[in-house]
Amino acid sequence: MKRLLSILRLLSFIVIGLLLSLHNPPPYTVVAQIALPTSPPGALTGSGDSYIRAPRLGITFISSTGTPPVQRESRYRQALLLGAGWNRWPLYWNEVERAPGQFDWSGYDRLVSDDVAHGLQSNAILMGRPEFFHEGASIQGLFAPVFGDGTDTLAAGKTINSANPWANFVFTAVTRYKPGGTLAQQSQWLPGRGINVWEAWNEPDFDLFWQAGATDYARLLKVTYLAAHTADPNTRVMFGGLAYGNPALNDLLGDVLRIFGQDPQRTANNWYMDMVAVHNYSHAARSAAMIAQIERDLAVYGLTRPIWLNETGVPVWDDYPGPVWAANDPSQRLLRATEEQQAAYVVQSAALAWAEGADVVMFHQLFDDCGNQPSGTNFPPHNGELCTGGALCAGDAHGFFRNERSAGCFSQHPLPGSPRPAARAFRMVAEVFGSAPFSNGAVNSVSNSATVVSFNRQTTGQTIVVMWNRTLQRVVLDLPAIGSAEMFDMNNEDYSLAPTQGRFEIGLPAATSDDYPFLAPGEAAGIGGPPLVLIARTGDITLSPAEVQQITPEAQPAIRVSPTPGALQLIRPTLDPALDTRSPRTEMIALPATSAPTFGIAWSAEDESGIESYTVWVRVNGGEWQPWLETDHTEAQYTGTSGNSYEFAVWAVDLAGNWSPNTVLVPQAVTRVE
Repeated sequence: MKRLLSILRLLSFIVIGLLLSLHNPPPYTVVAQIALPTSPPGALTGSGDSYIRAPRLGITFISSTGTPPVQRESRYRQALLLGAGWNRWPLYWNEVERAPGQFDWSGYDRLVSDDVAHGLQSNAILMGRPEFFHEGASIQGLFAPVFGDGTDTLAAGKTINSANPWANFVFTAVTRYKPGGTLAQQSQWLPGRGINVWEAWNEPDFDLFWQAGATDYARLLKVTYLAAHTADPNTRVMFGGLAYGNPALNDLLGDVLRIFGQDPQRTANNWYMDMVAVHNYSHAARSAAMIAQIERDLAVYGLTRPIWLNETGVPVWDDYPGPVWAANDPSQRLLRATEEQQAAYVVQSAALAWAEGADVVMFHQLFDDCGNQPSGTNFPPHNGELCTGGALCAGDAHGFFRNERSAGCFSQHPLPGSPRPAARAFRMVAEVFGSAPFSNGAVNSVSNSATVVSFNRQTTGQTIVVMWNRTLQRVVLDLPAIGSAEMFDMNNEDYSLAPTQGRFEIGLPAATSDDYPFLAPGEAAGIGGPPLVLIARTGDITLSPAEVQQITPEAQPAIRVSPTPGALQLIRPTLDPALDTRSPRTEMIALPATSAPTFGIAWSAEDESGIESYTVWVRVNGGEWQPWLETDHTEAQYTGTSGNSYEFAVWAVDLAGNWSPNTVLVPQAVTRVE
C-alpha cells in the first residue's frame, strides 16, 4: 500500500476525501474507500481536471470580495475537493455604485473571474442600496418605468430608464457578467462562461433584509426580471430565497403572486420569475416541507417553477466557536447540533429536498467566517467563563471547515482550517449524486421509525437509497434484495453487500436528541441518526412500504458484507500533500476495562493531506514499549494473555511525510485481559 501511494504522488494525482475523527468503529468490514484523481496545484482551469463539480450541489460563500488574496485559492481548492458545483454570494449594489452613475466593479470582477477559472457556476444575489438611493425602507425610483420609452413593456432594443436606479444597476451588472458579456469578452472566456442565475434579494420575507413589504418587493422582482432579460434574454431571474419563518402569517410568495395576478403582462413575462428559492435550517424534514409550500403557492395560479434550496445547514454547539459548554445548558443548544448531527443533516436535507423536487441544494457554508457576528469577533476557546457582562462569547459554527489563523473572526481553533464531519458528508453526497443525473425521489416512512428515500439513475440503471433512523433507539431495516449492492456510511467508507436469503438487514444507528423546539408529536429529533446510502441495480431491491420492514428496535444491527479480495483502503485528504506542513493528530478508541483474550482495537488521525501509514505500539504490564503493527488500516485484532494489562499508542505519518508529534509515548487505550 505504501508503495502504491508513493506512486500515486509521483504521478501528481491527489487522493480526494476526508479522514476525520473515528468515534465509533463500524461493526462490519471496510471494503474500500473510493478515490478520484484531481489536477495538480496551479492547473485549475475549470476544465480538463477531475473534480466532480456536482451540478445540483453547491456551497455558499466559497469566496467573496472580502476574502484575503492569500486565502482565495485554498478556499476554492477545498470546495472543489468536496465536489461543489455552485457558489452563492451577494453582489451588493452599495459596494459598486459609489456615487450616482459611477461604478467600481473591480472586487466583483475578481470574484466572478475566480468562479469561472475554477469551473464553478455562480448564484449571484442582487441586493443592497447606496445611501443616496434610499427612500424610507424602499428604493428611490423603484416604481418609475423600467424603460426609456416610459413603459414596462419588454422588447428588443429598448434602453433602461435612468430615473429607475435599481433597473440601471441590474442591467449594468447582467451586461457585465453574463456569458459573452463585458468581462467575458475582456477575459476571452469560453462560450457559456459567466453568470446566468440572478437572485432578486435575499430572504425578502425576513425583516432583517427587507422591510418595505410585499408590494415593493413585487415591484423589485418585476424590475429585476425586465432589466435582466433586456441585458440577457437567456438569463434566469430567481425569486429571492425565502426564510418562511411562519408561512401561515407571512407568505410573501403568495402575496406577490396575488399582486402579479392583477398585472396584464404577467403571462407574457413569465410571471416575472424564472425560478424560486427557499432556505431551511436545523430541521431536516422542513427542507421538503418548505419546497412543498412553494409548490402549493404556485399551483394556486396553475404555475410550476424550478425550486432551489439555496441555503440550508445547522451550526454546531460542541466545537469552537460554538457554545461548547451547552452540554449542560439546553437553552444554548436551541437550533444548534453536534458535529456528527451536522454531518447527518447534510445528507438528510439534500435527500429530502431532491425527493420533493428541488433542482439545486446549497449548504451554508464553506468556513465559519464571522457567522452572524460582527467582523473582527474573536476570543480563545473557553468553557463559558468569558460570558460575563454581556460579552459576545460564542459564534455561529456553520462551516464545513474551521477558520484559519488568518481569518477575520474566530481564528483560535486548535486545529485551524481542519474539516468537520459535515465536510466528509458533503463529499459523500457529491460522489453519489454528482456523477450522473438522477430523478426526484420517493420518500417512505417505516412505522414512523425510519426514513427511506429512493432515487432512480436511468443513465446507469441504478437505484440510490438513503436511509436513516428517526428514533432514539437502534433499529434494523429488512429490505428485499435480489443482487448485491454498494453502500456508503457517514465515514464515507464504501461497503459491498450481498443478500442473504433474498434480503438485506441494515442496521440504522439511533438519532440523538437535539432540542429542536418545534417538533411534531411523536417526533424524537429534528435531525435523524447517521444515514446510510445504498446503490444497487434498478430492480435488485424492493422499496414499497409493504416490503420495507422494521425489525425490533432491540435487534443488533447486522449489515451483511461481502469483502472484495485485495481491495485498497485509500485515505481521503483535504489538501495537496505539497502544501501540507502540519503534523497529523492521532487518537485511539477507548477500550473496556477488561477484555477477552482476543479483542478489537481502533485508531484514527486528523490530517490535511491524508495518512500514509500508522505505527501501533503496545506495552505489556507497564514494561517497555514495543512496535506491534505498521499498517494503513484503522482497526485490528490483538490477542493477549489472561492476567496481563495492555497499553496501546499510535503514531501516524501523512502523505507529506509529517509525523504525529507524540514521540514520547503515552497510553491512548488501556485494557486488562481476563
